[in-house]
Amino acid sequence: MLRVARRIYPVVLASSLVLFGAGCATSTYEVKVDSISKSRATASTAGASGEPQSYKLKSKNPALGDESLRYREAADYVKTALSSKGLYEAVNQDRADMIVELDYGMDSPRTKIETVSVPVYAQAGGGVRYEQVAVTDAKGNTGFRTVAVYQPPRTELVGFDDVPRQVAIYEKYLRITARENKPASEGRPPAEVWSVNVSAEDESKDLRKYLPILASATADYIGKDTTNQRTVKIKDPSQITEFIRKGMNEAPSTVAASQPVPPKS
Repeated sequence: MLRVARRIYPVVLASSLVLFGAGCATSTYEVKVDSISKSRATASTAGASGEPQSYKLKSKNPALGDESLRYREAADYVKTALSSKGLYEAVNQDRADMIVELDYGMDSPRTKIETVSVPVYAQAGGGVRYEQVAVTDAKGNTGFRTVAVYQPPRTELVGFDDVPRQVAIYEKYLRITARENKPASEGRPPAEVWSVNVSAEDESKDLRKYLPILASATADYIGKDTTNQRTVKIKDPSQITEFIRKGMNEAPSTVAASQPVPPKS
């Protein structure tokens, strides 16, 4: 299905540029977040706080593989996000309160028609003018001659024109789902404790670039219920994205990871 959007040309993913730290450009990404939290866990799966705290991380998609470099990179980002909420990885699955399933990837591209505002230029000025110039002949007599003086035209911006353009949009996603660490019953998976689904869509196919951005977006919503999908803004670089990238060698942060986007009027 084709959707129409409008933006000013040229446009990059960053919706705004500000300064972060010592002169670094900060990009702002819009990320969709949908999180669900179930009722409080039973005493058999909960820590002292009444909520499960220890986990074992697993790949939800067998095709990703727990040993691939990309999976381990994504897993490190997710573990760091979980640590910001006081959750920690158990030494083995038997000691874990819950199993956290990790799924990430990029969907097939879809087509979108957007209206691009392109600058329109026109030539102004220029032409030919005639001047009288003094001319002295070999005998020293001075006279006047008419000569043509050519002036090149100048290019001026006269406005903008809206032009439709077809683009390919790629949705990058990261999903983490926590389930009780119990055997499956009657073919059904263990009860879900919470889940967070985040995604970002644009023309970029660079999934690796987006993994720390998406993991940063999960930090505020682990164990929370958004009721419905919402859009948040993630700045990069920022304190939360740098925390996610550096990994769990850093102390858990309580910095807000995202800023909700106000609804459009």
